[in-house]
Amino acid sequence: MLEGIIRESTGKRATKAYRRDGYLIANIYGKGLENIHAAFKMNEYIRTVRKKETLAFPVSIDGKELNVVVQGYESHAVTGNLLHVDLMVAQPGVVTHYHVPVNPQGSPIGLKNKGMLYVAKPRLRVKATIENIPNAINVDVTNLDLGDSVLIRDLAEEANLTFTDAERVSVLSIIKAK
Repeated sequence: MLEGIIRESTGKRATKAYRRDGYLIANIYGKGLENIHAAFKMNEYIRTVRKKETLAFPVSIDGKELNVVVQGYESHAVTGNLLHVDLMVAQPGVVTHYHVPVNPQGSPIGLKNKGMLYVAKPRLRVKATIENIPNAINVDVTNLDLGDSVLIRDLAEEANLTFTDAERVSVLSIIKAK
């Protein structure tokens, strides 16, 4: 489980000191909960997020265990290092918005015709309870040729899950390689 600390000071000077000591700045929030200003060891956070098997993962802040989901992050423009992460508490039974990764399945026909698979939306915004959220949205791309695309309206509807993006938005497509 990922261990974190509560930040007493949230100013610029304190934030720089935390980052210099190897911490990642985090804000934890949830519906009806008070915001928690926290910090995690950078390497432990990255290791935990890469190894997680579900969308939500447990963290421990000041002896309190929370199940959280990554809602957003900020990275340095030049180095690419993480600077800040927003974590939302995954409360059972509460309907809210989540970002679920898209997972293309299969090898498209268009790859043989000098095409390339372009994933326009690597994460789809859905509205549901945490119990009904899949780990990934699998999209079968085996029958796609050059110029074909999969829109949100083409995805299989799942029970208790609503896509909040417009139906005409392209999720992935096969484009001509340059």
